Amino acid sequence: MSVQEEVKNYYGEVLQSSEDLKTDACCTDTDMPDYLKQVLGQVHDEVLSRYYGCGLVAPEQLKGMKILDLGSGSGRDCYALSALVGEQGYVVGVDMTEDQLAVANRHVDYHRQQFGYAAANVEFREGYIEKLDELGLEDNSFDIIVSNCVINLSPDKEAVLKQAYRLLKPGGEIYFSDVYSDRRVPAELAADPVLYGECLGGALYWNDFLTIAKAAGFMDPRLVEDRRLNVDNEAVEKQLGDIRFYSATYRLFKIDQLEPACEDYGQSVVYRGTVEHHPDSFALDAQHVIKKGERFAVCGNTYRMLSESRFCEHFEFMGDRTSHHGIFKGCGYEMPFSDKDDSCCSAQGSCC
Repeated sequence: MSVQEEVKNYYGEVLQSSEDLKTDACCTDTDMPDYLKQVLGQVHDEVLSRYYGCGLVAPEQLKGMKILDLGSGSGRDCYALSALVGEQGYVVGVDMTEDQLAVANRHVDYHRQQFGYAAANVEFREGYIEKLDELGLEDNSFDIIVSNCVINLSPDKEAVLKQAYRLLKPGGEIYFSDVYSDRRVPAELAADPVLYGECLGGALYWNDFLTIAKAAGFMDPRLVEDRRLNVDNEAVEKQLGDIRFYSATYRLFKIDQLEPACEDYGQSVVYRGTVEHHPDSFALDAQHVIKKGERFAVCGNTYRMLSESRFCEHFEFMGDRTSHHGIFKGCGYEMPFSDKDDSCCSAQGSCC
């Protein structure tokens, strides 16, 4: 049985509700703001009951956006996002599990009426997230791609990210939560259908993920939030041994020629406080929480992420790239060389 067939079986036959999950690995952060809770409160009960996880992957400023959800399952996140993008926006969900898609498709008109739209702004397509090129989706056609703890289930994660890069508009982003490990998962554990279905067997070693993301074109992955996963199942915990797993949300921007490291050009931004639901501050990622009205120094990559994306109108921008000051320390990069004068040679020459 292929990986896809095993996953289909696990999510279509073995699991009947989120209560059947053996770990919380497929669960994103549940501490969500009230406006997202209100939106989820409008989603049909059957859709909610067949959703295997928690939380909601919803980046900021979604009005009018065209969004692709990878691994949309019963459609819960798609329907919530369809409310957030408004009647002028559009959401496409892709999933490979027929039973899940059947649940999602049963309730398209229900949610159209629930949100008061003249026409539905959501659709679902059956297919594999590593084979998006087979679904008739146009290049450069989506503002945002989301995924909620699904990419780890794909046998070809590099293909998923390459397809995502192809489909995003310039300045667009893939914003997704997934499971990562602190080391490479041994092949015998990755082959276990329960561990794979529970989002552990297919988890990427975090450093391999960064390499794959950059190879796909996303040169400066930004970590938004993360948490250590609990495995509240004694048998599963024993199988995993010393491997640690983490749930993490990343945002990857499609911006050409971002630099491999964060470089300092003396640039800064001021947040206007105009991103919907974020009047006081805007969090680009875990290291960049920008308060309204305060001048905030940024590296060249951060400057471009804000100025060349949908967030541009919400900031004032200062500085250019005419002067370079070395590595920007605010992004966590440091020069690898010590300033300490501890040479093993005197003025005669090099040690090497």
